[in-house]
Order: sequence, then C-alpha cells, then structure tokens
Amino acid sequence: MIDIKRLRDDADNIIKRLNTRGDDHSYLYDVLKYDEERRELVQKVEEYKNYRNEKSKQIGEMKRKGEDASAILAEVDKYADDIKALDDRINELDAKIFKMLSETPNVPRETIAVGPDETYNVCLREVGERTKFDFEPKPHYEIAEGLDIVDFERAAKITGSRFAIYKGLGAKLERALIAYMLDLHTTEHGYFEMIPPFLVNSKTMYGTGQLPKFEEDMFGVRNTDYWLIPTAEVPLTNYNCDEILQNPEFPMRFTAYTPCFRAEAGSAGRDTRGLIRQHQFNKVELVMYAHPDHSYEALDMLTENAEEVLKRLGLPYRVMQLCTGDIGFGAANTNDLEVWMPGFDTYREISSCSNCEDFQARRANIKFKEDGNSKAEYIHTLNGSGVAIGRAFSAILENYQQADGSVVIPEVLVPYMGGVTKIEKK
Repeated sequence: MIDIKRLRDDADNIIKRLNTRGDDHSYLYDVLKYDEERRELVQKVEEYKNYRNEKSKQIGEMKRKGEDASAILAEVDKYADDIKALDDRINELDAKIFKMLSETPNVPRETIAVGPDETYNVCLREVGERTKFDFEPKPHYEIAEGLDIVDFERAAKITGSRFAIYKGLGAKLERALIAYMLDLHTTEHGYFEMIPPFLVNSKTMYGTGQLPKFEEDMFGVRNTDYWLIPTAEVPLTNYNCDEILQNPEFPMRFTAYTPCFRAEAGSAGRDTRGLIRQHQFNKVELVMYAHPDHSYEALDMLTENAEEVLKRLGLPYRVMQLCTGDIGFGAANTNDLEVWMPGFDTYREISSCSNCEDFQARRANIKFKEDGNSKAEYIHTLNGSGVAIGRAFSAILENYQQADGSVVIPEVLVPYMGGVTKIEKK
C-alpha cells in the first residue's frame, strides 16, 4: 500500500508515475481530500473530548457542592452526540481511503522504462545461444505425449482443462527439478527452506496484494475464509506479519516448494495447450526481506540466484526489465527471466523477480528495529520464482529433444533421476 504521507508530500509526481501503468489514478486526489477532512475531524473530536472532560470535572465538583449541574449535563450529552457523529464520519472516511489505497498498485521505480505493454520491456542480457536443430523441433506437449510422460487428456477428464498428470519418468523429472532447485538455493545461495500451508486466509492474501483487487484470479474455498495459494510468495512474505523484527540480518532469505493455484481469469486463448499456463503448477519460490537502503542490491542477488538454475540446466535465457505498463500490481521493479522455447520459436517467462519495496510490508505490517534507532521501519520485500517447475520441465523437453523423440537429461539432474540420462520411447 502506498504511504499516505508520501502521497501528501508528492501527489502530482506519484499520480503521474502511476499513470504510466496505463490506468488513470487521479482518484488519489480524492483520497487526499478525504484525508484532509479526516484529519480536521480528528482534531475537532479531540477538542470536543477535552472540552467534555473539563465539563465532566466541573459537574463532579458541582455535585460535591450540592449545586445543580443539569444545564452542563445537557451540554455534555450534546457533545457526546456530536463526537459520535464525527466518529462515524471518520470511520466512513477511513473505509473510503482504505478501499481506494488497497486497490492502488505500487509506484513504478523512476529508473524503469515507460511503456504500455511488454514491447517496451528492456533486455538487460541474453545468456546462452538459442538451441538449434537439424530437424523441426516439436513443442513440449507433443514431446511429452509421444514419450507418454504427461497425460493431459485424462487430467481434463478427472478435473478439467489446464491440468496435467505427470507419469513415470515425467513425474520423476518434475520431482528431480524440485529437489535440485531446493538443494541449490539452500546449500549455495543461503536460503532457509520452509514448507508453508497451501491454504491461507484473506488477511494473508491482502498482505501480498492479491486481495481485494484480484479475487477473480484466485481459487477460494467455499464456505471458508481460505484461499488456495497462487504462489509460495503469499505465505512466505506474510511469515512475519504484524511483527517488529529486532536487529535482523538482512537480507533474510526464504525458499519453499509448493503447488500453485491460479484461475487465470482473462487469459483465455493464451498458451492453453501444454504446461505453460496451468491452473495448478509446481514452483520453487524465493522470498527476501531487505533493508530499505539495500533492497536493489538484494534484487540483483535474487535475480542472479534464479539465473543460476537456468545456467546449470544449460537452458538459454534472457533477462528483461519490465516497463511500467507490464509490471505486477505490487512491484516497483521487476526483472523477468525468459527461457528459450525452440518448439514455440520464442522466449517464455520462467521467473519474475520483483522488488516490492515497502508496499507489501505496509499491508502485512512487517517492520524492523535496529539498536540505536528508536523508530521501527517497514522492511522491503522481494520475491521471485527459483524457478517455475512446469516451465523448466517444458524447456528441458524442447531444448534437449532428439530427432528420434527422446529427451536427454541435463547433467546436473542425472543424480536426482537415479542415474537416468535419457527419456526414450517405450
């Protein structure tokens, strides 16, 4: 959530920057009007309460003296009614301000490119040569079906479209990727592994920005306040909600494997075949808590940690800095990793590494305090995929496919595959 104090001090610039996302945010001027009225009313309420307290003392003294205090009592009662009316209006203004700010995205960082869509994203670097073949490469879903390692048809029968059943060596490869990424991030990159709940409440979804604005993109559990997590970012980021961390060692790093659940509302027709855009998929997530002065150093670290997965898997990729019209709701700056998919002859996002600055921390109320500093500050939160398992699975099938339909296993995964070096037709 945007800091209301920051909005008071720099409204024109903030609104101008937010408008580069592609929507009109001039309604924030109304927020400032509501805020000004609220502050005036709060001051008036305090004056009324002070006056009422003084009169209450006077009434007590008059009663002790046996004097008639009925006139002053009537005046005090009137002030009580006035205070209640003012408090009701303050609560009404609070609700309006809260709703409007809750649905306002983060302010894009000044240094990122301005543009309405992904065509304005900036390529920071391209790593590895695009895989070339002396035959026509197939998309991953054709390879998977040919090897009988993923079953889309029966998944659709037992659940619905955009679900998959991994089978045999396909299931083993999926599991190998999860274990490999967790081992890499915990043993070499310094992340602390967790297994969080896959269900969270509305307050938690609010903390990371999924609610209230993106409710239609989520799967809620009927007759409960539970939601299936769209990413492990949600429980991991909220781990220290409503807490003040004492002398934390920044950056704090968390990782977790979870299934992820997304309704993908509004994405009809986009990558609906195969594993690229599923309602349920696996992901290893990376989350950081960072000091506000060093969160962009942490973003570089987070991005490099995710990149290392792709480097060791031998997958060509590029790093794209997203423009203002393409970054997510809670992000101030995002670096997308896009893996080369020869079956599609294009790059596809496989990790999105974002610095949310203090946007999520304000919503989740996560602060820190250091020795010698009496004031608690909001942390900066960062998150990124380390990486999306289904998309890594797909990229391996497409980049390591052979002319006979088999798929070579990347060397780093062979130990996790029990020594299997190739998936071949039966």
